[in-house]
Amino acid sequence: MLYRENGQFKKTYRADLQIFPVLQDRLAIYLLLALAFVAVPLLASDYFFRAILIPFLILSLAALGLNILVGYCGQISLGTGAFMAIGAYAAYNLQVRIEGIPLLLALIGGGLAATVFGVLFGIPSLRIRGLYLAVATLAAQFFTDWFTNRVKWVTNDSPSGSVSVGALSFFGLPVDTPVQKYLMCLGLVCVTALLAKNLVRGAIGRQWMAIRDMDVAAAVIGIRPVYAKLSAFAVSSFIVGVAGALWAFVHLGSWEPAAFNIDRSFQLLFMVIIGGLGSISGAFFGAAFMVLLPLLLNYVPHWLGLPLSTATASHLEHMIFGALIVFFLIVEPHGLARLWLTAREKLRLWPFPH
Repeated sequence: MLYRENGQFKKTYRADLQIFPVLQDRLAIYLLLALAFVAVPLLASDYFFRAILIPFLILSLAALGLNILVGYCGQISLGTGAFMAIGAYAAYNLQVRIEGIPLLLALIGGGLAATVFGVLFGIPSLRIRGLYLAVATLAAQFFTDWFTNRVKWVTNDSPSGSVSVGALSFFGLPVDTPVQKYLMCLGLVCVTALLAKNLVRGAIGRQWMAIRDMDVAAAVIGIRPVYAKLSAFAVSSFIVGVAGALWAFVHLGSWEPAAFNIDRSFQLLFMVIIGGLGSISGAFFGAAFMVLLPLLLNYVPHWLGLPLSTATASHLEHMIFGALIVFFLIVEPHGLARLWLTAREKLRLWPFPH
């Protein structure tokens, strides 16, 4: 009975078009943000930040970028790991070759480099679609793997191929401890999610969804497929490139090209499928699932006293991922986000059966 809209009247168009029109949703978001920015830094341990929260935030950002391309525009991509690698190495080279460059500018530079790379490999989407487009984006992954392994300039002539970053600072403030890294990632993720939500609610987001549903009909009503598809590739690649730079700078600290291999691309695609295609919240649901499931498979058997080796847990993790992907594709193609939306709608109508 608490989740009702009785007495909540919309007197202006602005009030009717707000992101969270229900008062309870706005209060829940404010409470969630207060917990994330205030309570979690005070209560969580360093291990919790390093192993769960920071990877969750960065992977959520990457899944958000991929969801714009796959979920909203319907362009299948298997090269997300390549765009993350471009963002990471571009930001690294900016920091190495431009002395004193702020971290935020390096992250934005990595995102812009990934944007150019994504648009170049998005050009084939103007003529091909479906499986053929997926293969074209897969070529971006193979090209990036070769480029980062063979071109020494990318790794600043590192003999081992691995690179590392020094001390980080954000707007003059040091970013050394796990709490500081968490707060920086959380702020960037919140700003990006808000911008992405407003973007998909606007005219360009409607163009993306029209191209996704039926590109021929979209072209008939005046939508330019060239602009819509390449803009989706550009926005998606920028967000994924920033996420790749954060993954390298904040989470890893030092990395090699294998950190952004094809496994990373498939992992992000699984996040989008399980979390929910065409949903901003689906990126967060999918990232939470991918981060928490391996930890649960490692800890729950020990809590229950079941002898489960690390190898068995790893195999079980892959089996569960595969089974859940098939389940969501058949039963609920819109993933966990759709289940959450259905639960909210039932709460709004409860206890009435209709």
